[in-house]
Amino acid sequence: MKRNRSVLMLLVLLLLGSPAGGEEKLSLMLDWFPNVDHVPLFVARQGGIFLKHGLSVEIQSPSDSADPLKLAAAGHVDIALSYQPQAIIAASGGIPLKAVGRLVGSPLSTLLFLDGKGISSPADLEGKTIGYTVPGMMDHLLDAFAAVNEIRSFTPVNVGFVILQSLAAGRVDAVMGPFKNYEPVAMEMEGYTASFFELEKFGIPSYDELVFVAGTMIWNRKGETIRRFLDAVEEALAFTKAHPEEALALYFEAVPEAPREMERKAFEKTRPWFGPDTRLDAVRWKTFAEFALQWGMIEKEVNVHEIVAER
Repeated sequence: MKRNRSVLMLLVLLLLGSPAGGEEKLSLMLDWFPNVDHVPLFVARQGGIFLKHGLSVEIQSPSDSADPLKLAAAGHVDIALSYQPQAIIAASGGIPLKAVGRLVGSPLSTLLFLDGKGISSPADLEGKTIGYTVPGMMDHLLDAFAAVNEIRSFTPVNVGFVILQSLAAGRVDAVMGPFKNYEPVAMEMEGYTASFFELEKFGIPSYDELVFVAGTMIWNRKGETIRRFLDAVEEALAFTKAHPEEALALYFEAVPEAPREMERKAFEKTRPWFGPDTRLDAVRWKTFAEFALQWGMIEKEVNVHEIVAER
């Protein structure tokens, strides 16, 4: 029934305004492997919304979480799904990019730890070993979190995405970077209970977790096409909010290998954090950029009005 519904929606969209062939092609690289953070993107593709806006969008997965932004800046992909802190750090380093929109407009990243390990406040992390997930971003966020919360001594360790194993084995006491909608669910299904510090509640300014980034040259050349892409994503965000079960069915249709029980639970936690639109707030970006400069996340000041694209 759900599959029939998705086919019916596609036919309706085609009848109501899809162009007759000649779609413009865009390549989109995700921040990581497909997961429920990306549901609206697969709604737009599977449900014909991209097609309705005259677009053919190829969705790619990276081999490393640092690749999407670099490949977008170099023009090897049209759009990358990245993170606001990562974009700020890259811009400070002179990488030519344009932040063009958002998918998830609130922080999902946390500093996560297992229950029963004697951690109830940031002060309890003094002298601990703390992992981080994405080099070049989460290690900087960890340093800033420690400075703001007066954690004077700790040992940072790059654990990548080997989060549960690193915590369960006692290799690290906590990890900077796991998403609050995803890893706690996965850990609970393995019999572990996780707690976390939400970064925006412990001194880190609120930011857009997942953002669309294009290289400056691509934006200058394909800006209008990318704007249509963002319009399509907004339509998909609205559909996901109004029809969550149908949206999740479209995602599972596109990613049949997804672990359904875990991703269904994670999707319920993710839904409030989407959108509600794709528009970026330059003032909020400026606040984060100033914080990043103040606490040593970046060395060079970032003019956010140069990197946040006008819509």
